[in-house]
Amino acid sequence: MTMHSTTLAIGTSAGSLAAGIVSSFVMGALALYGLLHHREVFAWMRQIRTADAENTAYDEPDQWLADLYKAQCRRVKKPSRAEDMEDISQTGDMIRGIADHIEAIRPELAKVVERVDDYLDTALAAPTPAFKVSFQDHQAQLVQAMKQEAARADLAQAISTARQKITLLRRG
Repeated sequence: MTMHSTTLAIGTSAGSLAAGIVSSFVMGALALYGLLHHREVFAWMRQIRTADAENTAYDEPDQWLADLYKAQCRRVKKPSRAEDMEDISQTGDMIRGIADHIEAIRPELAKVVERVDDYLDTALAAPTPAFKVSFQDHQAQLVQAMKQEAARADLAQAISTARQKITLLRRG
């Protein structure tokens, strides 16, 4: 009886063994690449969450600035008395209250508050019960109305500048 040399089991030849080792290394490399990629993705997500959390600090001021802009737009070319400017005064007070708490936009908010005060200072005097207004009083009211419109335009510019800064800060 002659003995033949046979492999003991299927798949134990040198080629199969090498293919198994190579595939193990490839799978290990793919797993390592996946792990590193997931770490980058999670770091990016954490950065986005942090930026979103920081941007929420600008939500209220931005909304108040938008409200202030709308309020002053309603007063365009309309000489106003103090009682007509109540909404502008109230919104300006809200912005004044937070201006010192948000460091990144403090100068812009301070400028808006200053412009609100300048605008409110130009309120026309209450009407007198006289039937006829003198020429000097009429001229004084016209001059005050022109000063008021100029102050309103300055306020609109300050609001626009502050909102642009908030937009830039949100974009990061």
